[in-house]
Amino acid sequence: MSWEKETDEIRRRRALAKRQGGDEAVKRQHEKGRLTIRERIATLADKGSFRELGEGAGVPHFDEDGNLADFEPANYVLGFATVNGRRVAIGGEDFTLKGGSPNPAGLRKSVYAEELALTYKVPLVRLHEGGGGSVAGSAGKGKTRPLGDPVFAEPRFRSIGQVLGEVPVATAALGPVAGMPAARLVASHFSVMVEDAQVLIAGPKIVARALDENLTKEELGGSDVHSRSGVIDNVTKTEEDALAEIARFLSYLPDNVWQLPPRIACTDPRDRAEEALRDIVPKERRKPFNMRKILKAVMDEGSFFEMTKRFGPSLITGLARLNGISVGVIANDCNFYAGAMTAAAAQKLRRFSDMCNTFHLPIVSFVDEPGFMIGSASEKAATIRHGTSAIAAVMQSRVPWASIIVHKVFGVAGAAHFGPDGFVLSWPSAVTGALPVEGGVAVAFARQIAEAADPEALRAELEEKLAAGQSPFSRAEGFSVHELIDPRETRARLCDWLDWVEPRRAVALGPFLTTMRP
Repeated sequence: MSWEKETDEIRRRRALAKRQGGDEAVKRQHEKGRLTIRERIATLADKGSFRELGEGAGVPHFDEDGNLADFEPANYVLGFATVNGRRVAIGGEDFTLKGGSPNPAGLRKSVYAEELALTYKVPLVRLHEGGGGSVAGSAGKGKTRPLGDPVFAEPRFRSIGQVLGEVPVATAALGPVAGMPAARLVASHFSVMVEDAQVLIAGPKIVARALDENLTKEELGGSDVHSRSGVIDNVTKTEEDALAEIARFLSYLPDNVWQLPPRIACTDPRDRAEEALRDIVPKERRKPFNMRKILKAVMDEGSFFEMTKRFGPSLITGLARLNGISVGVIANDCNFYAGAMTAAAAQKLRRFSDMCNTFHLPIVSFVDEPGFMIGSASEKAATIRHGTSAIAAVMQSRVPWASIIVHKVFGVAGAAHFGPDGFVLSWPSAVTGALPVEGGVAVAFARQIAEAADPEALRAELEEKLAAGQSPFSRAEGFSVHELIDPRETRARLCDWLDWVEPRRAVALGPFLTTMRP
């Protein structure tokens, strides 16, 4: 007896599965300028490293004689691969079959993706293009199975929530993404979207039927919408760029919360001192400057990877390296609302801080904070609640913090830039206080200014007098900062700090736990 017939059928089914939705469906995908899911995995993964799970999952079709005639594979491709030598779990919808809307086997494989990452404690990558469920059912034939899951089934979102606390999750929107795939897309630590993709709770036809709003997919959930809504972190022009960003994001993080992030060899001198830093902050208080130039001058050359740039733009967030060590970076951008904390910026800070604490990334904060954004729009956006929540997140940090007071720190919002037991450095351009000088003078001396013979002259005199009292030398003299430094010393000082905190970093390995926040 030989098993030749059966083993031949295994190979045939595998070959049929690789056809995906068929030649015509693959051709249509390419005509749209999009890769298939298998091509996407091959682009991201190290060459030849992908090992698929469930190649034989799907629906066989037999001829009248009982011979295998065709095979419809699961339309979710899942398996292990390595990315830059590190193993990941990776999967995504096959849009060439049912537009990515799950068939029965595809649904089972997609549900297993999080379990796979949790079981083997490896990062999870999801490459999304597809819709959620259909009124016709996953088999496309209506009531082909009992309605709903059994009462004893594990809630599907339990593993989706759990995986966020244990391993890095990076996702991409590479075409239209709606329903459950959209929810899974945002259930991640980093999400990237191709500029011609869409992310939708529901598509145009459903929206039109329910709300009488006639909008295109782009108007509902295009990249311009969601890069500013906070749904998506980054936007790229091409799929290849999106996949490259996922690979870069993962390079800063450990495989799981029981490990520290990898340290890489660094050829950038730790004592490198950029001359431009000394005068990059103008002496004129209201004149803006470029914070990103400061970040790039201090961090390892070429290492700054910005995230969520268009959402809450008064705050910069990103990953970088200092002397080869991965760090999280936050900084104010005074070109938007003078750097003030808006409701969106507060939400961005809270989420970013939680990610850094989850994966043991020390946080470096470059401070130029004028306070919470004011005005009626800010009040309607619940800025005080979101801002206080962000401060609570910072106060619950378990990772080391270093804060560099680059320019201003005013008001309650300033507390969001200084973690517990933080290391605080000040530049000579720093000014601090309860309120900015201009606002403080307007409130405290309103009557005197109004009654003065020359109100503007008195206002300017008072502002200059009070500004002198906010000198960073006074804070240094009172040991209110660890050191007042020449800005050119910043990189060397931060590299020294990372050496000091290294022994404490391994003490807090494991999941990050928090309490309720405002």
